[in-house]
Amino acid sequence: MGEGRSLQDLIDATPNLVDYFHNDTIAPHYRARTSLTSAFVPPEFSNWRDEQRAWRESVILFDQSHHMPELFLKGPDALRLLTRVGINTFAGFGPGRAKQLVACTPRGHVVGDCIVYCLGADSFELVSGMAVLNWVHYQAETGGYDVTIERDAPTPYNPAGRRVFYRFQLDGPHAGKTFGDAVEGPVPDIPFFRTARVRIGGAEVLALRHGMAGHQGVELSGPYEELDTVRSAILAAGEKYGIVQGGTQSYFSTIFESGWIAYPLAGIYTGEELRHFRQWLPATGWEANAQLGGSFVSADIEDYYVTPWDLGYDRLLKFDHDFIGRPALESLASRPHRRKVTLVWNEEDVLRILASQFGTGPRFKSLDFPVSFYGFPQFDEVRDEAGGMAGLSSHCGYSNNEGAVLSLAMLNERHATPGTQVVLVWGEPDGGSRKPHVERHHQTTVRATVAPAPYARHVREVKRATMTAAGSP
Repeated sequence: MGEGRSLQDLIDATPNLVDYFHNDTIAPHYRARTSLTSAFVPPEFSNWRDEQRAWRESVILFDQSHHMPELFLKGPDALRLLTRVGINTFAGFGPGRAKQLVACTPRGHVVGDCIVYCLGADSFELVSGMAVLNWVHYQAETGGYDVTIERDAPTPYNPAGRRVFYRFQLDGPHAGKTFGDAVEGPVPDIPFFRTARVRIGGAEVLALRHGMAGHQGVELSGPYEELDTVRSAILAAGEKYGIVQGGTQSYFSTIFESGWIAYPLAGIYTGEELRHFRQWLPATGWEANAQLGGSFVSADIEDYYVTPWDLGYDRLLKFDHDFIGRPALESLASRPHRRKVTLVWNEEDVLRILASQFGTGPRFKSLDFPVSFYGFPQFDEVRDEAGGMAGLSSHCGYSNNEGAVLSLAMLNERHATPGTQVVLVWGEPDGGSRKPHVERHHQTTVRATVAPAPYARHVREVKRATMTAAGSP
Protein backbone atom coordinates (compact mmCIF):
# COMPACT_ATOMS: atom_id res chain seq x y z
CA MET A 1 0.00 0.00 0.00
CA GLY A 2 1.20 3.50 -0.69
CA GLU A 3 2.78 2.40 -4.00
CA GLY A 4 1.40 2.66 -7.52
CA ARG A 5 -1.92 4.22 -8.42
CA SER A 6 -3.97 5.12 -5.36
CA LEU A 7 -7.64 5.32 -4.50
CA GLN A 8 -7.23 9.11 -4.52
CA ASP A 9 -5.90 8.90 -8.08
CA LEU A 10 -8.97 6.89 -9.07
CA ILE A 11 -11.30 9.42 -7.44
CA ASP A 12 -9.52 12.34 -9.14
CA ALA A 13 -9.92 10.63 -12.52
CA THR A 14 -13.57 9.68 -11.99
CA PRO A 15 -16.08 12.47 -12.73
CA ASN A 16 -18.99 10.73 -10.98
CA LEU A 17 -17.97 8.30 -8.25
CA VAL A 18 -21.53 7.16 -7.54
CA ASP A 19 -22.10 6.33 -11.22
CA TYR A 20 -18.80 4.44 -11.28
CA PHE A 21 -19.70 2.36 -8.23
CA HIS A 22 -23.18 1.69 -9.59
CA ASN A 23 -22.09 0.58 -13.03
CA ASP A 24 -18.45 -0.38 -13.34
CA THR A 25 -17.37 -2.34 -10.27
CA ILE A 26 -17.92 -5.83 -8.88
CA ALA A 27 -17.31 -6.04 -5.15
CA PRO A 28 -14.60 -8.56 -4.19
CA HIS A 29 -16.84 -10.02 -1.48
CA TYR A 30 -19.68 -10.39 -3.99
CA ARG A 31 -17.43 -12.27 -6.38
CA ALA A 32 -16.29 -14.54 -3.57
CA ARG A 33 -19.86 -15.17 -2.41
CA THR A 34 -21.21 -15.99 -5.85
CA SER A 35 -18.37 -17.87 -7.48
CA LEU A 36 -14.88 -18.23 -6.08
CA THR A 37 -15.88 -19.33 -2.60
CA SER A 38 -17.88 -22.22 -4.02
CA ALA A 39 -14.57 -23.89 -4.90
CA PHE A 40 -13.98 -24.26 -1.16
CA VAL A 41 -17.47 -24.17 0.38
CA PRO A 42 -20.37 -25.28 -1.85
CA PRO A 43 -23.47 -23.11 -2.22
CA GLU A 44 -25.49 -25.92 -0.64
CA PHE A 45 -24.53 -29.10 1.19
CA SER A 46 -28.12 -30.36 1.06
CA ASN A 47 -30.48 -27.49 0.23
CA TRP A 48 -30.52 -23.99 1.65
CA ARG A 49 -34.07 -24.31 2.97
CA ASP A 50 -33.23 -27.22 5.27
CA GLU A 51 -29.94 -25.54 6.15
CA GLN A 52 -31.86 -22.45 7.30
CA ARG A 53 -34.20 -24.66 9.33
CA ALA A 54 -31.21 -26.26 11.04
CA TRP A 55 -30.19 -23.11 12.92
CA ARG A 56 -33.77 -22.81 14.19
CA GLU A 57 -34.53 -26.47 14.91
CA SER A 58 -31.32 -28.49 15.35
CA VAL A 59 -27.70 -27.49 14.77
CA ILE A 60 -25.70 -26.16 11.82
CA LEU A 61 -21.97 -26.02 11.10
CA PHE A 62 -20.73 -23.17 8.90
CA ASP A 63 -17.23 -23.10 7.43
CA GLN A 64 -16.00 -19.50 7.60
CA SER A 65 -12.41 -20.39 6.79
CA HIS A 66 -12.17 -18.89 3.32
CA HIS A 67 -14.05 -15.63 2.85
CA MET A 68 -13.07 -13.36 5.75
CA PRO A 69 -9.85 -11.29 5.80
CA GLU A 70 -7.78 -11.21 8.99
CA LEU A 71 -5.19 -8.93 10.54
CA PHE A 72 -2.80 -9.84 13.34
CA LEU A 73 -1.73 -6.94 15.54
CA LYS A 74 1.11 -7.32 18.05
CA GLY A 75 3.27 -5.05 20.14
CA PRO A 76 3.31 -2.87 23.26
CA ASP A 77 1.10 -0.21 21.60
CA ALA A 78 -1.45 -2.62 20.15
CA LEU A 79 -4.17 -1.99 22.73
CA ARG A 80 -3.53 1.76 22.61
CA LEU A 81 -4.06 1.66 18.84
CA LEU A 82 -7.33 -0.26 19.13
CA THR A 83 -8.54 2.13 21.81
CA ARG A 84 -7.76 5.08 19.56
CA VAL A 85 -9.58 3.52 16.61
CA GLY A 86 -12.63 2.02 18.31
CA ILE A 87 -15.75 3.96 19.26
CA ASN A 88 -16.41 1.28 21.86
CA THR A 89 -14.56 0.99 25.13
CA PHE A 90 -11.59 -1.30 25.67
CA ALA A 91 -11.62 -0.91 29.45
CA GLY A 92 -10.95 -4.30 31.01
CA PHE A 93 -10.22 -5.91 27.64
CA GLY A 94 -7.60 -8.64 27.82
CA PRO A 95 -6.81 -12.32 27.19
CA GLY A 96 -9.85 -14.56 27.06
CA ARG A 97 -12.07 -11.83 25.63
CA ALA A 98 -13.35 -10.78 22.23
CA LYS A 99 -15.18 -7.69 21.07
CA GLN A 100 -16.94 -6.16 18.10
CA LEU A 101 -14.76 -3.25 17.01
CA VAL A 102 -16.51 -0.32 15.31
CA ALA A 103 -14.40 2.44 13.73
CA CYS A 104 -15.41 5.87 12.45
CA THR A 105 -13.82 8.70 10.50
CA PRO A 106 -13.09 12.08 12.10
CA ARG A 107 -16.50 13.22 10.81
CA GLY A 108 -18.30 10.37 12.59
CA HIS A 109 -19.06 8.21 9.56
CA VAL A 110 -18.62 4.47 9.96
CA VAL A 111 -15.52 2.95 8.35
CA GLY A 112 -16.51 -0.59 9.25
CA ASP A 113 -16.61 -3.19 11.98
CA CYS A 114 -14.91 -6.47 12.80
CA ILE A 115 -14.40 -8.95 15.62
CA VAL A 116 -11.26 -8.57 17.76
CA TYR A 117 -9.80 -11.51 19.69
CA CYS A 118 -7.29 -10.85 22.44
CA LEU A 119 -4.93 -13.81 21.95
CA GLY A 120 -2.57 -12.77 24.74
CA ALA A 121 -0.78 -9.80 26.20
CA ASP A 122 -0.25 -7.27 23.36
CA SER A 123 -1.51 -9.77 20.75
CA PHE A 124 -4.79 -9.38 18.84
CA GLU A 125 -6.54 -10.98 15.89
CA LEU A 126 -8.99 -8.89 13.85
CA VAL A 127 -11.46 -10.96 11.85
CA SER A 128 -13.50 -9.76 8.83
CA GLY A 129 -14.28 -6.21 7.74
CA MET A 130 -11.68 -5.35 5.08
CA ALA A 131 -12.29 -1.61 5.30
CA VAL A 132 -11.70 -1.46 9.05
CA LEU A 133 -8.66 -3.73 8.77
CA ASN A 134 -7.19 -1.30 6.24
CA TRP A 135 -8.01 1.60 8.56
CA VAL A 136 -6.24 -0.07 11.50
CA HIS A 137 -3.26 -0.95 9.28
CA TYR A 138 -3.00 2.65 8.09
CA GLN A 139 -3.18 4.06 11.61
CA ALA A 140 -0.50 1.61 12.74
CA GLU A 141 1.87 2.66 9.96
CA THR A 142 1.34 6.40 10.18
CA GLY A 143 0.58 6.97 13.87
CA GLY A 144 3.94 6.11 15.41
CA TYR A 145 2.67 2.98 17.19
CA ASP A 146 5.10 0.30 18.34
CA VAL A 147 3.28 -2.61 16.69
CA THR A 148 3.67 -5.17 13.94
CA ILE A 149 1.02 -6.05 11.36
CA GLU A 150 0.45 -9.33 9.52
CA ARG A 151 -2.36 -9.77 6.98
CA ASP A 152 -4.11 -12.97 5.92
CA ALA A 153 -6.27 -12.51 2.83
CA PRO A 154 -9.37 -14.59 1.96
CA THR A 155 -8.51 -17.84 0.23
CA PRO A 156 -9.53 -16.76 -3.32
CA TYR A 157 -7.13 -13.80 -3.07
CA ASN A 158 -4.48 -15.36 -0.86
CA PRO A 159 -1.08 -15.85 -2.55
CA ALA A 160 -0.46 -18.90 -0.35
CA GLY A 161 -3.80 -20.45 -1.35
CA ARG A 162 -4.46 -21.29 2.29
CA ARG A 163 -5.26 -19.51 5.53
CA VAL A 164 -3.44 -19.17 8.84
CA PHE A 165 -6.51 -20.39 10.76
CA TYR A 166 -9.63 -22.34 9.89
CA ARG A 167 -12.85 -20.95 11.36
CA PHE A 168 -16.17 -22.66 12.01
CA GLN A 169 -19.48 -21.39 13.37
CA LEU A 170 -21.65 -23.84 15.30
CA ASP A 171 -25.20 -22.62 15.93
CA GLY A 172 -28.73 -23.73 16.64
CA PRO A 173 -30.65 -24.99 19.69
CA HIS A 174 -28.44 -28.10 19.91
CA ALA A 175 -25.15 -26.27 19.29
CA GLY A 176 -24.29 -26.31 23.00
CA LYS A 177 -24.85 -30.05 23.27
CA THR A 178 -22.84 -30.71 20.12
CA PHE A 179 -20.00 -28.57 21.38
CA GLY A 180 -20.07 -30.31 24.76
CA ASP A 181 -19.93 -33.77 23.20
CA ALA A 182 -17.12 -32.76 20.83
CA VAL A 183 -14.87 -31.35 23.57
CA GLU A 184 -12.43 -33.75 25.15
CA GLY A 185 -12.45 -33.45 28.93
CA PRO A 186 -14.30 -30.85 31.02
CA VAL A 187 -16.52 -28.47 29.05
CA PRO A 188 -15.92 -24.85 30.04
CA ASP A 189 -18.77 -22.46 30.74
CA ILE A 190 -17.91 -19.65 28.33
CA PRO A 191 -19.72 -16.33 28.93
CA PHE A 192 -20.89 -14.21 26.00
CA PHE A 193 -18.01 -12.88 23.89
CA ARG A 194 -15.44 -14.73 25.99
CA THR A 195 -13.03 -17.38 24.74
CA ALA A 196 -11.59 -20.62 26.05
CA ARG A 197 -9.08 -23.19 24.82
CA VAL A 198 -10.49 -26.70 24.38
CA ARG A 199 -9.49 -29.92 22.64
CA ILE A 200 -11.54 -31.38 19.79
CA GLY A 201 -10.35 -34.35 17.77
CA GLY A 202 -7.01 -34.21 19.57
CA ALA A 203 -6.38 -30.62 18.44
CA GLU A 204 -6.37 -27.43 20.48
CA VAL A 205 -9.26 -25.17 19.48
CA LEU A 206 -10.05 -21.58 20.43
CA ALA A 207 -13.78 -21.28 21.17
CA LEU A 208 -15.59 -17.93 21.17
CA ARG A 209 -19.07 -17.82 22.65
CA HIS A 210 -21.34 -15.99 20.27
CA GLY A 211 -24.02 -16.97 17.80
CA MET A 212 -24.95 -15.76 14.34
CA ALA A 213 -28.46 -17.18 14.63
CA GLY A 214 -29.05 -16.28 18.27
CA HIS A 215 -28.58 -19.61 20.04
CA GLN A 216 -25.80 -20.95 22.24
CA GLY A 217 -23.39 -20.66 19.35
CA VAL A 218 -19.62 -20.93 19.31
CA GLU A 219 -17.02 -19.81 16.79
CA LEU A 220 -14.14 -22.28 16.61
CA SER A 221 -10.69 -21.65 15.17
CA GLY A 222 -7.26 -23.20 15.04
CA PRO A 223 -4.33 -23.93 12.70
CA TYR A 224 -5.54 -24.36 9.13
CA GLU A 225 -3.89 -27.75 8.69
CA GLU A 226 -6.18 -29.15 11.43
CA LEU A 227 -9.40 -28.08 9.65
CA ASP A 228 -10.48 -31.54 8.46
CA THR A 229 -9.67 -33.22 11.77
CA VAL A 230 -11.71 -30.79 13.84
CA ARG A 231 -14.61 -30.67 11.38
CA SER A 232 -14.87 -34.47 11.35
CA ALA A 233 -14.97 -34.57 15.14
CA ILE A 234 -17.70 -31.90 15.30
CA LEU A 235 -19.83 -33.66 12.68
CA ALA A 236 -19.49 -36.96 14.53
CA ALA A 237 -20.50 -35.33 17.82
CA GLY A 238 -23.48 -33.61 16.23
CA GLU A 239 -24.82 -36.59 14.31
CA LYS A 240 -27.32 -37.58 17.00
CA TYR A 241 -28.59 -34.00 17.14
CA GLY A 242 -29.22 -33.84 13.39
CA ILE A 243 -26.26 -31.62 12.53
CA VAL A 244 -26.31 -30.03 9.08
CA GLN A 245 -23.46 -28.38 7.21
CA GLY A 246 -24.31 -24.96 5.84
CA GLY A 247 -23.28 -23.76 2.39
CA THR A 248 -22.66 -20.21 1.24
CA GLN A 249 -26.30 -19.57 0.28
CA SER A 250 -27.64 -20.26 3.76
CA TYR A 251 -24.62 -18.66 5.44
CA PHE A 252 -25.10 -15.30 3.75
CA SER A 253 -28.83 -15.40 4.54
CA THR A 254 -28.37 -15.53 8.32
CA ILE A 255 -28.33 -11.73 8.52
CA PHE A 256 -32.02 -11.37 7.63
CA GLU A 257 -33.03 -12.99 10.92
CA SER A 258 -30.09 -11.81 13.04
CA GLY A 259 -30.27 -8.16 11.94
CA TRP A 260 -26.62 -7.47 11.09
CA ILE A 261 -26.14 -4.86 8.35
CA ALA A 262 -22.88 -6.15 6.92
CA TYR A 263 -20.25 -4.10 5.12
CA PRO A 264 -21.73 -0.60 4.91
CA LEU A 265 -20.07 1.79 2.48
CA ALA A 266 -16.98 3.15 4.26
CA GLY A 267 -17.33 6.92 4.72
CA ILE A 268 -13.83 7.67 3.45
CA TYR A 269 -14.20 9.03 -0.10
CA THR A 270 -14.46 12.73 0.82
CA GLY A 271 -12.80 15.11 3.24
CA GLU A 272 -9.35 16.62 3.00
CA GLU A 273 -8.47 15.09 6.37
CA LEU A 274 -8.66 11.62 4.75
CA ARG A 275 -6.71 12.44 1.59
CA HIS A 276 -3.51 10.82 2.83
CA PHE A 277 -5.44 7.66 3.73
CA ARG A 278 -6.92 7.53 0.24
CA GLN A 279 -3.43 8.03 -1.20
CA TRP A 280 -2.29 5.11 0.94
CA LEU A 281 -5.07 2.84 -0.35
CA PRO A 282 -4.55 1.22 -3.78
CA ALA A 283 -6.76 1.90 -6.78
CA THR A 284 -7.44 -1.83 -7.05
CA GLY A 285 -8.40 -2.56 -3.44
CA TRP A 286 -11.64 -3.13 -1.57
CA GLU A 287 -12.60 0.52 -1.25
CA ALA A 288 -11.98 1.12 -4.96
CA ASN A 289 -14.41 -1.66 -5.83
CA ALA A 290 -17.45 -0.74 -3.79
CA GLN A 291 -20.52 -1.92 -5.67
CA LEU A 292 -23.57 0.25 -5.16
CA GLY A 293 -26.91 -1.15 -6.18
CA GLY A 294 -30.59 -0.54 -5.70
CA SER A 295 -33.21 2.09 -6.37
CA PHE A 296 -31.60 4.89 -4.36
CA VAL A 297 -29.28 6.92 -6.56
CA SER A 298 -27.74 10.20 -5.43
CA ALA A 299 -25.13 12.42 -7.04
CA ASP A 300 -23.39 12.78 -3.67
CA ILE A 301 -21.37 9.83 -2.36
CA GLU A 302 -21.82 11.17 1.18
CA ASP A 303 -25.52 10.32 1.00
CA TYR A 304 -24.45 6.67 1.25
CA TYR A 305 -22.40 7.15 4.42
CA VAL A 306 -23.81 5.82 7.69
CA THR A 307 -23.37 6.60 11.37
CA PRO A 308 -23.33 4.20 14.34
CA TRP A 309 -27.00 4.99 15.01
CA ASP A 310 -28.00 3.85 11.52
CA LEU A 311 -26.53 0.41 12.18
CA GLY A 312 -27.65 0.02 15.79
CA TYR A 313 -24.09 0.50 17.04
CA ASP A 314 -24.97 3.39 19.33
CA ARG A 315 -25.26 0.75 22.08
CA LEU A 316 -21.50 0.20 21.65
CA LEU A 317 -20.59 3.90 21.55
CA LYS A 318 -18.75 4.94 24.73
CA PHE A 319 -17.39 8.42 25.37
CA ASP A 320 -15.01 7.18 28.08
CA HIS A 321 -11.85 7.41 25.97
CA ASP A 322 -10.21 9.47 23.24
CA PHE A 323 -10.95 7.98 19.82
CA ILE A 324 -11.05 9.07 16.20
CA GLY A 325 -14.40 10.72 15.52
CA ARG A 326 -15.35 11.39 19.15
CA PRO A 327 -16.00 15.17 18.80
CA ALA A 328 -18.17 14.61 15.73
CA LEU A 329 -20.15 11.81 17.36
CA GLU A 330 -20.65 13.84 20.53
CA SER A 331 -22.17 16.62 18.43
CA LEU A 332 -24.38 14.12 16.59
CA ALA A 333 -25.60 12.34 19.72
CA SER A 334 -28.43 14.76 20.46
CA ARG A 335 -29.70 14.97 16.88
CA PRO A 336 -32.41 12.80 15.27
CA HIS A 337 -31.13 9.52 13.89
CA ARG A 338 -32.18 6.76 11.58
CA ARG A 339 -32.87 3.45 13.31
CA LYS A 340 -32.18 -0.10 12.22
CA VAL A 341 -35.34 -2.12 11.59
CA THR A 342 -36.57 -5.13 9.65
CA LEU A 343 -39.02 -4.73 6.78
CA VAL A 344 -41.44 -7.60 6.20
CA TRP A 345 -42.38 -7.51 2.54
CA ASN A 346 -46.03 -7.78 1.54
CA GLU A 347 -46.73 -11.28 0.22
CA GLU A 348 -49.01 -10.10 -2.61
CA ASP A 349 -46.31 -7.75 -3.87
CA VAL A 350 -43.64 -10.45 -3.65
CA LEU A 351 -45.86 -12.80 -5.65
CA ARG A 352 -46.46 -10.04 -8.20
CA ILE A 353 -42.68 -9.64 -8.68
CA LEU A 354 -42.24 -13.39 -9.06
CA ALA A 355 -45.17 -13.61 -11.50
CA SER A 356 -43.64 -10.89 -13.68
CA GLN A 357 -40.88 -13.31 -14.68
CA PHE A 358 -43.44 -15.25 -16.73
CA GLY A 359 -45.12 -14.17 -19.95
CA THR A 360 -44.27 -11.14 -22.02
CA GLY A 361 -43.63 -8.63 -19.23
CA PRO A 362 -42.97 -6.07 -18.02
CA ARG A 363 -40.43 -7.87 -15.86
CA PHE A 364 -39.46 -6.46 -12.48
CA LYS A 365 -36.04 -6.98 -10.94
CA SER A 366 -35.85 -10.69 -10.15
CA LEU A 367 -35.87 -11.89 -6.56
CA ASP A 368 -33.17 -14.48 -6.03
CA PHE A 369 -33.69 -16.78 -3.05
CA PRO A 370 -32.47 -16.90 -0.39
CA VAL A 371 -30.24 -13.83 -0.97
CA SER A 372 -31.97 -11.13 -3.02
CA PHE A 373 -29.69 -8.11 -2.75
CA TYR A 374 -27.51 -7.53 -5.79
CA GLY A 375 -25.32 -4.63 -4.67
CA PHE A 376 -22.64 -4.66 -2.02
CA PRO A 377 -23.75 -2.47 -0.39
CA GLN A 378 -27.31 -2.04 -1.66
CA PHE A 379 -29.57 0.93 -1.01
CA ASP A 380 -33.26 0.87 -1.89
CA GLU A 381 -35.57 3.83 -1.29
CA VAL A 382 -38.16 3.42 1.45
CA ARG A 383 -41.06 5.86 1.42
CA ASP A 384 -44.00 6.47 3.70
CA GLU A 385 -47.54 5.99 2.48
CA ALA A 386 -47.70 9.66 1.45
CA GLY A 387 -44.61 9.28 -0.75
CA GLY A 388 -42.13 11.04 1.54
CA MET A 389 -38.65 9.61 2.05
CA ALA A 390 -38.58 7.35 5.13
CA GLY A 391 -35.11 5.85 4.82
CA LEU A 392 -33.08 3.18 3.05
CA SER A 393 -33.30 -0.60 2.81
CA SER A 394 -30.17 -2.71 2.38
CA HIS A 395 -29.74 -6.49 2.57
CA CYS A 396 -32.85 -8.42 1.58
CA GLY A 397 -33.76 -12.05 1.12
CA TYR A 398 -35.98 -14.96 2.06
CA SER A 399 -36.22 -16.71 5.42
CA ASN A 400 -37.66 -20.20 5.22
CA ASN A 401 -38.04 -20.12 9.00
CA GLU A 402 -40.30 -17.08 8.83
CA GLY A 403 -41.82 -17.81 5.42
CA ALA A 404 -41.23 -14.23 4.37
CA VAL A 405 -39.00 -11.90 2.38
CA LEU A 406 -37.21 -9.60 4.81
CA SER A 407 -34.89 -6.67 4.44
CA LEU A 408 -32.77 -4.70 6.89
CA ALA A 409 -33.42 -0.98 6.76
CA MET A 410 -32.37 2.33 8.29
CA LEU A 411 -35.46 4.47 8.82
CA ASN A 412 -36.11 7.91 10.24
CA GLU A 413 -37.23 7.70 13.85
CA ARG A 414 -40.82 8.66 13.10
CA HIS A 415 -41.09 5.75 10.67
CA ALA A 416 -39.21 3.15 12.72
CA THR A 417 -42.04 2.05 15.02
CA PRO A 418 -42.98 -1.64 14.55
CA GLY A 419 -46.22 -1.96 12.64
CA THR A 420 -45.66 1.15 10.52
CA GLN A 421 -46.56 0.67 6.87
CA VAL A 422 -43.98 1.80 4.31
CA VAL A 423 -43.31 1.35 0.58
CA LEU A 424 -40.00 0.09 -0.82
CA VAL A 425 -38.92 0.97 -4.35
CA TRP A 426 -37.58 -2.24 -5.92
CA GLY A 427 -35.30 -2.20 -8.94
CA GLU A 428 -32.91 0.33 -10.39
CA PRO A 429 -33.92 3.39 -12.45
CA ASP A 430 -33.68 3.55 -16.24
CA GLY A 431 -33.93 -0.18 -16.73
CA GLY A 432 -31.02 -1.13 -14.48
CA SER A 433 -27.31 -0.48 -14.19
CA ARG A 434 -24.48 -1.92 -16.27
CA LYS A 435 -23.52 -4.45 -13.57
CA PRO A 436 -23.28 -7.74 -15.50
CA HIS A 437 -25.39 -9.67 -13.00
CA VAL A 438 -28.27 -7.13 -13.19
CA GLU A 439 -30.75 -7.89 -15.94
CA ARG A 440 -32.84 -5.25 -17.71
CA HIS A 441 -35.97 -4.66 -15.68
CA HIS A 442 -38.74 -2.26 -14.65
CA GLN A 443 -38.97 -0.61 -11.26
CA THR A 444 -41.90 -1.39 -9.00
CA THR A 445 -42.95 -0.85 -5.41
CA VAL A 446 -43.35 -3.24 -2.51
CA ARG A 447 -45.49 -2.60 0.54
CA ALA A 448 -43.74 -3.54 3.77
CA THR A 449 -44.38 -3.58 7.51
CA VAL A 450 -41.77 -2.29 9.94
CA ALA A 451 -40.63 -4.88 12.48
CA PRO A 452 -37.83 -5.12 15.05
CA ALA A 453 -34.23 -6.01 14.17
CA PRO A 454 -33.30 -8.74 14.88
CA TYR A 455 -36.56 -10.07 13.48
CA ALA A 456 -36.50 -13.57 14.94
CA ARG A 457 -38.03 -13.36 18.43
CA HIS A 458 -35.65 -15.94 19.87
CA VAL A 459 -32.64 -14.00 18.63
CA ARG A 460 -33.92 -10.84 20.34
CA GLU A 461 -34.55 -12.69 23.59
CA VAL A 462 -31.15 -14.39 23.64
CA LYS A 463 -29.29 -11.21 22.72
CA ARG A 464 -31.14 -9.23 25.38
CA ALA A 465 -30.34 -11.84 28.04
CA THR A 466 -26.68 -12.24 27.11
CA MET A 467 -26.06 -8.52 26.79
CA THR A 468 -27.69 -7.92 30.18
CA ALA A 469 -25.68 -10.66 31.84
CA ALA A 470 -22.31 -9.91 30.26
CA GLY A 471 -22.52 -6.22 29.36
CA SER A 472 -21.80 -4.85 25.91
CA PRO A 473 -19.05 -6.72 24.02
